[in-house]
Amino acid sequence: MLYVFCQLSTASFVKHLSCNMKVKIKRWHGVATWKWGVDEECCGICRYAFEACCPDCTMPGDGCPPVWGACNHAFHMHCLMKWLESLQSMRQHCPMCRQDWKFRN
Repeated sequence: MLYVFCQLSTASFVKHLSCNMKVKIKRWHGVATWKWGVDEECCGICRYAFEACCPDCTMPGDGCPPVWGACNHAFHMHCLMKWLESLQSMRQHCPMCRQDWKFRN
C-alpha cells in the first residue's frame, strides 16, 4: 500500500492508494568504486592521492599499490622505490620520520 501525504488549505489527510505496478528492467549498468585501505589520503612523497595515479603510472591501480613501513607511513610503491634507490650509499630511511626503512609485514 502506498501512502500519499497531502495538505489542503485547512485540513491534512492521508490518501491511500493501491498499487499493483510491476517493473521490468530492460538494461542494467552496474558501477563500482574501489579504495585502498590506507588511513592517509595521499602519498608522503608525491602528494598524489592513493586512489589516483602515482607520477609513473598511467591509470589508478596500475601495479602501484600503497606500501607501508614498520613506522606505519604509507607511500606509492613506485615513489618509495625511487626514494630508496636514490639513497644507495646512505642508509635507507622513511622519507617522513627518518627511521630505518623496513617494510611492514
